[in-house]
Amino acid sequence: MKIILTEALDNLGDAGSVVHVKDGYARNYLIPRKLALVATRGNMKVYEELKRQKEAHHNRAQREAVVLSKKLEKASCTIPVAVGKEDQIFGSVTAQHISEHLVEQGFEIDRRWIELEEPIRALGVYDVSIRLHSEVSATVKVWVVKE
Repeated sequence: MKIILTEALDNLGDAGSVVHVKDGYARNYLIPRKLALVATRGNMKVYEELKRQKEAHHNRAQREAVVLSKKLEKASCTIPVAVGKEDQIFGSVTAQHISEHLVEQGFEIDRRWIELEEPIRALGVYDVSIRLHSEVSATVKVWVVKE
């Protein structure tokens, strides 16, 4: 059976490729999971429309991420923490803490977007990278200060 791949599959090909596979594999696995369409003229048009819609959605999300990144570049986040002797922090500042402070400032930032190699365990100023889109990231200044 000839099919049109709607997504790239390692052992078959890239999205948009027309490949020949066994009937059962196409009917029972690829088509129900929307990984492929039967290769007909009508489905070629359907695939092109789906591809155009995905690309438009991707471009819109990227534009929104660029706008948000410009706003985030101007923002900073001050996180007060409890300290002990010799300014030693109790606990650490994590992506969750940074996300909460940014949400308080009006930014909708998920903690999973924040790229911290390890939690912050000392007072100071840190540049924290936030991945907003696959191709767009922003850097936010995080100030860790005494309570």
